[in-house]
Amino acid sequence: MEKMKNILAINFGGIGDEIFFLPTLISLKKEFPNSKIILALEPRSKSVKDLTNVIDDLFLIDVKGKNKYFELLKLVLQARLGHFDMVVSSGGNKLISILLRMTGIKERYGYDTGALSRKLLTKAVPLNKNQYACAMYHDLVTPVTNFKTELPEINVEMQEKFENSVLIHPGVSKMSVQKGMIKTITAKTWAEVVKLLLDNGKHVILAGGPDDDEVISEILASVDVQNPNFSNYYGKTKSLKDLAVLIGKAEKFICSDSAPLHVAVAMKTKTYVIFGPTDDKKLIPQSESVVAIKANDKCPIKPCLWEHRQTTCETLDCLKISAEEVVKAVLG
Repeated sequence: MEKMKNILAINFGGIGDEIFFLPTLISLKKEFPNSKIILALEPRSKSVKDLTNVIDDLFLIDVKGKNKYFELLKLVLQARLGHFDMVVSSGGNKLISILLRMTGIKERYGYDTGALSRKLLTKAVPLNKNQYACAMYHDLVTPVTNFKTELPEINVEMQEKFENSVLIHPGVSKMSVQKGMIKTITAKTWAEVVKLLLDNGKHVILAGGPDDDEVISEILASVDVQNPNFSNYYGKTKSLKDLAVLIGKAEKFICSDSAPLHVAVAMKTKTYVIFGPTDDKKLIPQSESVVAIKANDKCPIKPCLWEHRQTTCETLDCLKISAEEVVKAVLG
């Protein structure tokens, strides 16, 4: 196969989805080192470009907005004007193969969603959702490369660790909450985790994004902020890259199923993740460096989110995880 010059990659989702997609792009860059890779993604996830050198440019496509179809037509136009040699697109929608055909790009790779995709794509790749998400995305490029990048890699150097430190990032997403998708423990429980870690002599560092403001406020109102072993970094990480540096400095990291988790995987920091309604087997690698903390509930359809329902239930038994259970996991 001739070496590609221009590659269009399409992956719509949150910042976590884009970090999952990085190994796919890295393998493409290894196979085609002289290529230019353009990533089409949602505007809310554009900060992923700050974490990598393999993305040369972005097409910002707001598929969640009111003008979804206009945005998709904009993407088709940009693709046709971009003189691309190859397009690789994630997504299991049956219409994606039509979208890729409309771009006019010669080499088209996407998931097998039926007979139409097999007819319109250069190669329709089987969609295997029952694996780590990075591997699921990476399957898309197996027809064009033998390189296998298993984990996200980002352009942040390994950091010198803060001694005896535990970084906490609640990882609340207001968009998820508004959609009825609760994926983390309560603010009260987070505050109790902080206090227990301090009682055990740990240096606790608190961080968070803009959506964490209410949880952070409740934590700060509940703990002794004058404790010399407590550091409040909330509001001090101005970018995803700043957060990556901070995660890299922590000996241990506690978070929810959210984007900071995937940054931590890339930084190789020992990470403890609160899991409730989502599937840890698909969202974290099989590695000793990442530990899932789950409730011992008897929900018959757990994990339910996306597989069985689009919103979490009212009881949230899967998130009834005590502060003691979290701290026990972290302290070993």
